[in-house]
Amino acid sequence: MFLILHSSIFYLQKRPFFSMSNHLYTAPQAAKICSVSRTTMWRWVKYGELKAFRTPRGIYKIRKKDLESFIRKKMKHLPIIDLFQKKKILIVDDDKQIVEVLSQMLSSNGYQTEKAFDGFEVGAKVMQFKPDLMILDLYMPGIDGFEVCGRIKKNSDTSHIKIMVLTGFDTPENRDRIMKAGADGYMAKPVDKDELIQNIEDILND
Repeated sequence: MFLILHSSIFYLQKRPFFSMSNHLYTAPQAAKICSVSRTTMWRWVKYGELKAFRTPRGIYKIRKKDLESFIRKKMKHLPIIDLFQKKKILIVDDDKQIVEVLSQMLSSNGYQTEKAFDGFEVGAKVMQFKPDLMILDLYMPGIDGFEVCGRIKKNSDTSHIKIMVLTGFDTPENRDRIMKAGADGYMAKPVDKDELIQNIEDILND
């Protein structure tokens, strides 16, 4: 069953997706934030120094507030403000309803968002907004997502920007072409909200 929008972008879910206050990290992601080995992080979790919980799938998760508290107590040299500042996401899609839904969903999960409705807008928005990640549609009027991705990744000033492709035209050819152009992630519409958030977090923490 789908939550119906123009492109049925999200699956309808019975449970809420993560809110900002419940922002979660895996142990490897937390290890990267703290600049320690995974072994050290697992030891902290195992002996209860860092509060974590186990999901039904057996994956250990750490809440943002618990990681912040741990760093303040044990790792005072790390700059908390820099570590947990809002990540910026530029949403690029010619469907304004999809852009609005994505913007609201990402904002509620602690991200700062900006919008572009065609490939021509991207250049100016990238320079002004300086996003950490871009959610990119493939087929738009004028400059399509393939060209946008290629330009971003070939420019040394913008090649660091992560690109997550979200498309309703899922074919092996499109997937192969956009990944070769430098995309960091690819999902076909409709998407699961939790899966989208998790993929974004994984890409940003990679």
